[in-house]
Amino acid sequence: MWIQQKNTPAPLDELQGRTVGLKFECNECHTEVFTDLIGVPAPDHLANSMEDDGQFETEEIKCPGCDMTHEITVKSTFDGVHFEVSEVAPDSVSYQIAEPEH
Repeated sequence: MWIQQKNTPAPLDELQGRTVGLKFECNECHTEVFTDLIGVPAPDHLANSMEDDGQFETEEIKCPGCDMTHEITVKSTFDGVHFEVSEVAPDSVSYQIAEPEH
């Protein structure tokens, strides 16, 4: 089930320690792009302040429609998880939690 990212972060307790797939629309050619699975990092429990608690996971993906490279950043804070894709509107990003393998 795809969950559209809103202006509020995704719930940390549902995503921490899991992997997610993202999909978004390329702003250049409007192709729907699907990422490989990305791990969601835990927030930094040793941070000095709430502003410093973010842990990042960054990857790049090339759009299959136009070869534009998008940078994907997964940021975990105690407020939740935020998915950023370069050159793409935040409300066009959706995520899906991968089912754990048994």
